[in-house]
Amino acid sequence: MFRSATVVGKAPFTRELGKSLGDALITELGQRPDACWLFCAPGDGLRDLVAGAYDAVRTRNFIGCTTDGEVSTAGFSYDSAVLAGIATDQINFQVASVSNISRDSEWAGKELANALDRSPRHVQVLSDGLTGNGSAIARGMTSVFGTRVPISGGGAGDARQFKQTWQFIGNNVMTDSAVGLSMSGNFSVGTGVRSGWIPAGVPKTVTRAKGNVVYEFDGQSALSIYRMYLGPLASQLPAVGVQFPFGIVDEKLQLGEDVILRGPIAMDEREGSVTFGGEVPEGCTMVLTTGGIPESLLQASGEAARRAMADLGDSTPAMAFLYSCLARRILLGRRTNEEAKRVSSVVGSAVPVTGFYTYGEYCPARQGGECVVHNETATVTVIGLPSRAF
Repeated sequence: MFRSATVVGKAPFTRELGKSLGDALITELGQRPDACWLFCAPGDGLRDLVAGAYDAVRTRNFIGCTTDGEVSTAGFSYDSAVLAGIATDQINFQVASVSNISRDSEWAGKELANALDRSPRHVQVLSDGLTGNGSAIARGMTSVFGTRVPISGGGAGDARQFKQTWQFIGNNVMTDSAVGLSMSGNFSVGTGVRSGWIPAGVPKTVTRAKGNVVYEFDGQSALSIYRMYLGPLASQLPAVGVQFPFGIVDEKLQLGEDVILRGPIAMDEREGSVTFGGEVPEGCTMVLTTGGIPESLLQASGEAARRAMADLGDSTPAMAFLYSCLARRILLGRRTNEEAKRVSSVVGSAVPVTGFYTYGEYCPARQGGECVVHNETATVTVIGLPSRAF
């Protein structure tokens, strides 16, 4: 048996709204869920919303976070709350959390992984998108699970205020934290990533970097190289950076013709450095990319879903998760709702979809590869089951 569903409510957030969402989800599923995800905008009443939903569904396997926009089977919404759930006898769930991820993110990833089922088939992670190092969290989790366990998820957002994000486990609302949910049992998982950007510049070696800050490309100031590439558009930095991310193009990290994107988020004139939305290893090769127009982004979202379905094999899709970047929402504008619809058109209109617009996306870069953090990318995870499970 397997049932999944999503329900949506709009702000203002109250305990009553949370309870209403929980009751509606139970009605959709025909029973109480075994696992739940709550994705919502930040704002007043957040703790009441979480408490109301948790009290209604009464499952300890309850995680979620604040976002830059929510995704449900109905499509894209904002200033809203999406509650998704699974009721099944095919999957065993376990949840865990870790706090103070900014102190030592790789250690936090290891601690989170060690607190979950040690032999899962899939793990989802939701971390504070403003603190810590997502790449290090992924590295720490992979050191425990290896590459045999696909890890996906996203960095929590705060509606582009860039002040503070929130993560949930049970009725606990936390910050500077990461929450995880492991799945084990009789099911399959498929993942796919695609951005829609293509290399446009001459590849450059990162000759000096620390964490997510790049100081030099080929021995020259990273900022001066970036400005040289952009030409007249350089005067619009950093805002124009969302349209021209860099991509890591080392063969070991490539997915076909795709690259691991790194979106610039800050520049330092004195140091000549560029700060990116994800870790950049010193010595790697990067290239400027372009092509972030709505249609190319939407085509990429559909392709990410197709890759996830191919990875799923002969299993029947039962639920899909779309973790997509806030930069894509900015560039898609009024067409943002089409992204979730493209995913649904691939996995099947009867398959529930949930997720959110993130501050960084967790997903393997290729089938069988380790989990990495992406920027400006659509990542799709599909849970599949044998036909007899329905």
